[in-house]
Formats: sequence, C-alpha cells, structure tokens
Amino acid sequence: MAKSEARGEERQAPSSRFATRDSRVVVVQTAFLGDVVLTTGLVSHLAERHGPVDVVTTRAAAPLLETHPAVRRVLAYDKRGAERGIGGFRGKAGELRREGYARAYLPHRSLRSALLAWAAGIPERIGFAGSPGSLFYTRSVARPGGGHEAERILALAEPAPGTTALVSLGLTETDRALAAEWLSRHHVAGKFIAIAPGSIWGTKRWPGYAELAGRLKQPIVVVGGPEDRELAEELARSAPSRVHVAAGALPLRASAALLERAALLVTNDSAPLHLASAVGTRVVAVFGPTIPGFGFGPRGAADRIVELAGLACRPCSSHGPAVCPLGHHRCMRELSVEAVMEVVSGQ
Repeated sequence: MAKSEARGEERQAPSSRFATRDSRVVVVQTAFLGDVVLTTGLVSHLAERHGPVDVVTTRAAAPLLETHPAVRRVLAYDKRGAERGIGGFRGKAGELRREGYARAYLPHRSLRSALLAWAAGIPERIGFAGSPGSLFYTRSVARPGGGHEAERILALAEPAPGTTALVSLGLTETDRALAAEWLSRHHVAGKFIAIAPGSIWGTKRWPGYAELAGRLKQPIVVVGGPEDRELAEELARSAPSRVHVAAGALPLRASAALLERAALLVTNDSAPLHLASAVGTRVVAVFGPTIPGFGFGPRGAADRIVELAGLACRPCSSHGPAVCPLGHHRCMRELSVEAVMEVVSGQ
C-alpha cells in the first residue's frame, strides 16, 4: 500500500468542495497511465459526494495520485510484479477487505478488477454493463458510446446530464520546483516546445519528430519515461544545441509540472497527451493507427489533431498494434513533417 503520509509526500491542501468525511469508497483503476489521468474526473466527482476517496492503481501510476486533493489514500497494486499471480491477488483482496469499503467503482473493464472487489467482500460494486467482469457487479451502468473517455468514465457515477469531467493533477510546489530547477540547469529559458515521441504501442510512434525538431526554432524539451530515453537521445541529435532530453530524468509529477510550463506539446496518442491536457498545456496530437473518435484525443479548445485522412485501413485496432498489420504503416510514414509543422506553427 502506498500512503503519501508514509512516504513523506507533500500533499495539496484539500479543496473546500471536498469535505472531509469518513469515506468508505474506493475506485479500482489499474489500466494504463493515460486511463488513470482520465479517471481523475470520476475521482473528483465522487469526492464531492463522499469526501476524498481511496484509489487502487498500478505502482507506476500511484505517485500521480498520491497528492491529488480528491484522493484520501492510494493503494498500489503491482499486478505484473511483486503481487502478480494468485498469491498477490489474494493478498490485495485481503488488504481491501480489512479496509471495510462499502462501495467500489470499477472504470477498468477487466475481469481481474471485478474479481478483486468481489473477493474483498465490498458489498456494492459498480461497473460498466457488458464488461468481462460484469457478472461480479452489483450495479451495471451503461457506458456511453460516444464522447471523450473522461466523460465515459465519469458516467459510472451517473452524474447530471451534461456534467463535464474535471480532469486534473495534484501537483505540488516541490514538483514545480523540480521542473524549474531542471529547466534552469539545462538553460531552457522562456517558452519552449515539448515533444513526446514515445508510445508503448510501436505503430503509434510518428517517425518525423527528429526532422520536426530540426526545423523548429524554439527550444525543445523531449519528455517521456525511462523507456523512451534512447528514442529521445536520437531526436536530440537533430539539433543538439536546442533539444534537451528530460525523458526518464524527472519523477512523474515533476514531468507533468514541466509540461505545465511548456508553450505546446507535440505528441503521439499516448499518456503525455493526457498529462498535458490535465495541466492546461496546448496539444498538437499526431494520430496514426488509432483515431480521436475513440475518445482519447486532447480536450482543449486550442488543441489540434494531425492525421492522414482517407486511409481505409484506419483505425486498425483500439490501441495500435506493435507492427502494421498490412506491413506499410502508411498512416504514420505518409504523414508529412510539413503537415505537422504547419499545425505547430499555427499554434
């Protein structure tokens, strides 16, 4: 269990709208990092009703929520690491049982999440109808077919019609100070453009970032996780005097604080897109095998999307496969640097 108090984390002051109560509500969201960011709208909505709630999430995403004012406590579930397998599952279910939760919200439509809440003996378990684990729910909610994923997740709380999901991060002054110190140390002054070239899905990576960085005149900061470092270093070689690599160099929330200071983020359909949206940074999002219609596009009025229209093979999957199913990867290879440059320059 990851507790911010135990880790000495600096917490945000609770918002006045999140009255402190003895909340016995838990949200179980162990999907990808971007999904966790988009779940903060649901978490905040529930906190307005019940007070700050607990969240079960992955070990990677836990730091992102530990300082959020709508979150009372984060329980990290290392489902692919130390807590993998039936033994880890039983241990986590026992941990949740001891907490005595009255209600669990299950935005991640997975059988494991549903089984976890059921095995923990949580009496009210709310998830989306048609999910693989819906047999273990006590209440199934219709998942909207359209709209943004943040609002689709929020629908689990059955809010008033037209309610907007308030996606946000609980960044602290320490997070912002770490970002500012990194920028100062690398002599990045004023407004800069952030670029996020990575994605865990290979076909989502647009190959034109290095050329784009070479053409831009502004300072550039390449963001991402440690797994993106090699890709970021390759990009930096295109303009070593202007491109600075922050991928893997900062904790997760400090990376979000760095994005908060950027004039613009250019990114694939990946987690940095949602981090930037959550901190109010303008986004130019490059879409290839997936489409914004899936509900994972940027949310700001000034945000823009660049994609190659008219390809019959788009979209080819819900996430984007590791390699192009047809072998040509036209959706990304034929998306020109000029097309992206035009949109970036217009920002």
